[in-house]
Amino acid sequence: MDQELDTEIVIRSLTRDDCARLVAMDTKITGRSRTAWYEGKLDRALADSDLQVSLGAEKDGVLVGAMLAGLHFGEFGLPEPVAVLDTVLVDPAFSRQGIAGALYDQLTTNLRALRIERIRTEVSWDEHELLGYFASAGFKPVPRLVLEAELDPKTG
Repeated sequence: MDQELDTEIVIRSLTRDDCARLVAMDTKITGRSRTAWYEGKLDRALADSDLQVSLGAEKDGVLVGAMLAGLHFGEFGLPEPVAVLDTVLVDPAFSRQGIAGALYDQLTTNLRALRIERIRTEVSWDEHELLGYFASAGFKPVPRLVLEAELDPKTG
């Protein structure tokens, strides 16, 4: 019987060359292409590396996951250093293989080294799998209310 070898997950910083792969993974998950968003996100991360802590995960030399986060030293009137995790991507073909966990472990190691004590994120209430992942990583709801207003494009 052949024994399948478990290959190592390599965590590294993202580069501009990762954009197409990030878009491909995101398209598999969301069903839409957000090339401009990822191009802008990577450009900001690389131009302002002191405030961006974005990581990629490779398996067998292929980018299979990513976490994109930024540092904020105060927002919404709160003067506190916090990391904001705005993107978690794992190629569906590699789900449940420890990719997100490996990324999150390295992300938190990097944040602790920067003396960041909190990490925040947002998730849609109906994304049960993602909510479950965040709960297992120690995330919990905070006493904040996110407000949103829809803008009517016809009103000037």
